[in-house]
Amino acid sequence: MRYRKLGPTGLVVSEICFGTMTFGGDGFWTAIGTQDQATADSLVKNCINGGVTFFDTADIYSNGLSEKILGQSIRNLSLARDQIVIASKCFGRMGPGHNEIGLSRKHILSAIDASLARLQLDHLDLYQVHGTDPVTPLEETMEALDACVKAGKVRYVGFCNMQAWAAVKANAIADARHLSRFVSAQIYYSIAGRDIERELVPAAKDQGLAILPWSPLAGGFLSGKFLREGQGPQGSRRTTFDFPPIERERAFAIMDAIQPMAKARDCSVARIALAWLLHQSHVTSVIIGAKTEDQLADNLLATEVKLTADELKALDAVSALPREYPGWMLERQGGERRALLG
Repeated sequence: MRYRKLGPTGLVVSEICFGTMTFGGDGFWTAIGTQDQATADSLVKNCINGGVTFFDTADIYSNGLSEKILGQSIRNLSLARDQIVIASKCFGRMGPGHNEIGLSRKHILSAIDASLARLQLDHLDLYQVHGTDPVTPLEETMEALDACVKAGKVRYVGFCNMQAWAAVKANAIADARHLSRFVSAQIYYSIAGRDIERELVPAAKDQGLAILPWSPLAGGFLSGKFLREGQGPQGSRRTTFDFPPIERERAFAIMDAIQPMAKARDCSVARIALAWLLHQSHVTSVIIGAKTEDQLADNLLATEVKLTADELKALDAVSALPREYPGWMLERQGGERRALLG
């Protein structure tokens, strides 16, 4: 396990982050996972033994049950608070009221207190907005997040599922008003879903943000258990919850390229897919969501996979995004200028 700085901060996190979206299984979330307290304790313990120090959850996961289970695991395992990094998120609906959703000051200040109570903690290391609120001004959201930091309830703030322009605008607001800035971007990224490379990766580099990919195996598609013909394996998440969306033919072509690399190493294709992400210089920590001890052990071994330059080139080619405007025009117009610098 390697360790990296979280963006521009002095906070150090493991290159693998354990996501707890599978903890609980309340209502809709049964399609994601139904891990009970004993299973969660075992998974968290194995993470710690594997060098993982970074754990991610959200208030909306199983309607708060994921936070409760993770918090209890921390207590059951007597984990030293200063030796782990805990992240959570707010935005999703947590009750029937008009203000029990979104990124208003009212909801954020209520949500942080509720999350801390469920986690049995006095602070979060990273608090992330879980989406973009089309109703609340960014100014109000950034001021509310800053209030959480100033109150000592949060150490750093980040975003999840936000447009690049909105994230940059939010940080500009923070700079102008001397508020806490976003230091991280938790965004969907996998070798089968490289959309963030168009705008979000350049924005993150410009702002110095840590990139924390979620669903690095594309909702289980990159497990290697899916075939071009027919459904996936019984009980797999994508069989009942086909998310996040992928371009299937390109994804199968990626699997065709990964399989011989996995076979040569006698390892799973999932391990190669995770290793590809870990080889991307703009990635800080990859969020995995293993349901079983065997899956977790296999995922953690991705940190030991070294892909060759030729393998990376082949994977880059087969997974490349279709060219889009204005990218192809900027590439054409900027060619002469780039050539001047060799």
